[in-house]
Amino acid sequence: GDSCCNPQSMGYIKKIVENKIPGIYVLSLKIGSNLIQDMENSFFMNVNDQVAEVCSQLAQDPHLKGGYNAMGFSQGGQFLRAVAQRCPSPPMLNLISVGGQHQGVYGFPRCPGESSHICDWIRKTLDLGAYTQAVQEHLVQAEYWHNPLKEEDYRKSSIFLADINQERGINETYKKNLMALKKFVMVKFLNDTMVDPPISEWFGFYKSGQAKEIIPLKETSLYTEDRLGLQEMDKAGKLVFLGVKGDHLQFSEEWFDTTILPFLQ
Repeated sequence: GDSCCNPQSMGYIKKIVENKIPGIYVLSLKIGSNLIQDMENSFFMNVNDQVAEVCSQLAQDPHLKGGYNAMGFSQGGQFLRAVAQRCPSPPMLNLISVGGQHQGVYGFPRCPGESSHICDWIRKTLDLGAYTQAVQEHLVQAEYWHNPLKEEDYRKSSIFLADINQERGINETYKKNLMALKKFVMVKFLNDTMVDPPISEWFGFYKSGQAKEIIPLKETSLYTEDRLGLQEMDKAGKLVFLGVKGDHLQFSEEWFDTTILPFLQ
């Protein structure tokens, strides 16, 4: 529901970074040929195609050939993780995920953007058939819909999240590429009412088979089996878990300056 250059959001972040770190080059990714397409694609463009488009943009940008830091907000956090896993050239140095849902979501309590009819339609569609092929290929939010009551359906039919989370087998290249990061920073909003469950922002999720009890990353099979290398990264001090008071994507410029900007310098 956002766009690359909205002066209230991504454009604002770009301006902060440029003002605080003189001479830095900041690319705010645009998916589509204009801002309307960019917003619509955040709902309706296959995430795998979005990731491929971003990989192409990064590879063609001469400013980034020596490596870059990536910062993603909300679903952008998990999408940039897919970029790290799938596209090692140019190299991603640090990944900062601000409210990214790395184990997916199971619930859609509020919706970003201004279009309530789109949000209502998405809710109904997810309820009816999140794991059908047509919905998976044409509704972004379905591609990280993780139903803990239907784990087998999720593993079998999720065309994006189940793949990047190694749910159907181990892609050693994904693991190697993610482990090449210097730091993987995950910001969780401590009063989040949009992401369900909020612990997904720190790679935790509901315990399988129910939707009440949550477990932290270290108790998930993803970590204990180290399918993505997160356990090894954790032991090497590469994982950074940050909590910030506030609802989804609500933070102060002061917090951003003192907590996030150091990772970009």
